Amino acid sequence: MMNTLSQNPWFLLLALLWILPWKGYALWTASKKSHRVWFVVLLLVNTIGILDIFYIFYVAKRNWKDIKRIVMKPKTENSKD
Repeated sequence: MMNTLSQNPWFLLLALLWILPWKGYALWTASKKSHRVWFVVLLLVNTIGILDIFYIFYVAKRNWKDIKRIVMKPKTENSKD
């Protein structure tokens, strides 16, 4: 496995681009919902995003609509361009 990463750094970059958004959103959701145990588990266990996705959709009961609403927040009237 390490040999593959050293030969192809693009694989590492693609993995990070996949893992980091899922991990960040899962940790953020766990902290907002005060799920302390889930927060620690998600922080310490790396499953290439699988556990993070499971938590988001099955434990936190989020759906794509919730995720889009949070990620694509509309600009408020008070914000300046």
